[in-house]
Amino acid sequence: MEILHSNITNKPYLLTLLLLLLLTSNPKISCSNVPKSYTNFVKKSCNATTYPTVCTKTLSRYAATVRASPIRLCSAALSVATQSARGCSAVVTGLAARKDVSRPEARALKDCMWGLKDAVYQLRRTAGAMASLGGADREFQWANAKTYASAAITDADTCVDGIIEGRKVGRAVRSRIKGCVSDVERRISNALYLINHLY
Repeated sequence: MEILHSNITNKPYLLTLLLLLLLTSNPKISCSNVPKSYTNFVKKSCNATTYPTVCTKTLSRYAATVRASPIRLCSAALSVATQSARGCSAVVTGLAARKDVSRPEARALKDCMWGLKDAVYQLRRTAGAMASLGGADREFQWANAKTYASAAITDADTCVDGIIEGRKVGRAVRSRIKGCVSDVERRISNALYLINHLY
């Protein structure tokens, strides 16, 4: 059930990509150089999310770029969620390609893989909507961002459900995928919370 999504080429999406690149290309900034007000902003915002510990751990490194901007914090959270979904998709893809998997296992793994790929696509759509919040249709784009992020969580849930139902996949592989997808869901959930409470 291959899903083709190739037309994300609008300017807002490109602007969001530039912001996400900025968020992920500043490794030289140490925590000691970041104003305390910036780190406190991230921590305070994360404390209200669904998974505050995960939120603080994954987003504190972006404090210097986020500063005290709720929109930049949402973009950082989306970047983290997207990276996690891509990484998990790569894990599942590798498992599906193994020679020792049965046909039922391979089918379940491939369905899971496409679910995760679609989650990445939905997160990209979320980023595109977020980049359009400065326009006249802010409410419309905000609603879109929430819808797309929710769809990404559903995609991840579907992946796990397909793996668990009927026990088509061995216990060790099932456990690894559940752990991987749980990390993805937590990060998307945190991003969605921040987006929901943006205004």
